Amino acid sequence: MSGFRIALSLILAAALAAAAYYVVPRGIEAEALLALQDDPAGIADRELDRTFNAAVAAHEIEAALAAKDADLAKSFVELAADRGVAVAPTIVEKVAAAVAEAATTAHAAESFARGLVTGEPDDVVGLAGTTLGDLFVFGDVRDAVREGARLVAGEPADELVLGLACVGLAVTAGTYASFGGAAPARIGLSLAKAARKTGRLGADMAEWLGRSLRQVVDWSKLKAAIAGATLADPAIAVRAAREAVKVERAGGLLHLVRDVGRVQSKAGTQAAFDGLKIARGPREMGRVALLAEAKGGKTRAILKTVGRGALVLSVATFDLGVWIVGALLTAFGFVSSMKGATERMTLRIVRRRKQRRLAEQQRRFAAMTARG
Repeated sequence: MSGFRIALSLILAAALAAAAYYVVPRGIEAEALLALQDDPAGIADRELDRTFNAAVAAHEIEAALAAKDADLAKSFVELAADRGVAVAPTIVEKVAAAVAEAATTAHAAESFARGLVTGEPDDVVGLAGTTLGDLFVFGDVRDAVREGARLVAGEPADELVLGLACVGLAVTAGTYASFGGAAPARIGLSLAKAARKTGRLGADMAEWLGRSLRQVVDWSKLKAAIAGATLADPAIAVRAAREAVKVERAGGLLHLVRDVGRVQSKAGTQAAFDGLKIARGPREMGRVALLAEAKGGKTRAILKTVGRGALVLSVATFDLGVWIVGALLTAFGFVSSMKGATERMTLRIVRRRKQRRLAEQQRRFAAMTARG
């Protein structure tokens, strides 16, 4: 066995060892990441480990207070406390004062009235007003009549708001019929409609809702019926919605809005809006709901800090699989090359020993022959 082949095997083993030193740890990390792909809370914790610290917490809290978003500031305080990140006592006091101010009677009354009249809630009190208006069909009739009249007149109309209002009217009837069993879907529809009207509905989510509503709402029948609906006679709007909405095709839409309702119940109204802005479809909204159930009031701060990184892995599953396979192949190659080099070296040593023994035997034989 030539020394060249042994040297080549050792060089290959050294190269593979260097590659394994780089690839194997990443393969192990990739395997751990794959285990988190169905755990939004675990994904969020991993991203927060890399990005969330005292400086980020202080900056985000101050920014939230400057924007008069006491709910977001409180969410960051809760997240910092949960992760053991120190926040200055003065900042915590400012957040507490802002939360107390937002909870005052005057502010609550104003928020409730705004939610009831406009259907655009900013907080849980405003959502209560919006939901109350929708439950008594006032809110959905208002939106259906306004957008429907524009549609019939050939003016620009928001078909998403119109479609959601019509589905809302149908679901409201179901809410009463089931004694509140459809309430999460009812709340989710109100939130989705409000998110659309206030510009807090993401483009991808709006596109998905548009496709879904085209399957659920019979637009030609709706146009024919909506002209007779008035705020003074909401029964006409309810009847029009029942006739235009194909409830049997609304399964995917209702599943989405139930998830929106779950987010609101666990993490608050603003968290539901944030989820509707970030999520690209019903699957990701379901992951927001899982995150909200695990993290509660900290959800808004998490979504603000890491965005969609809290919902999906930062690298593709295919890339993770490549790292894992690469780690296995590199480790296998290193072991195989070391095995080959060891075998060649052993074989060479054995052959040399045999050659020495043979040479010794030949010398002894020659000596004996010479002595005669």
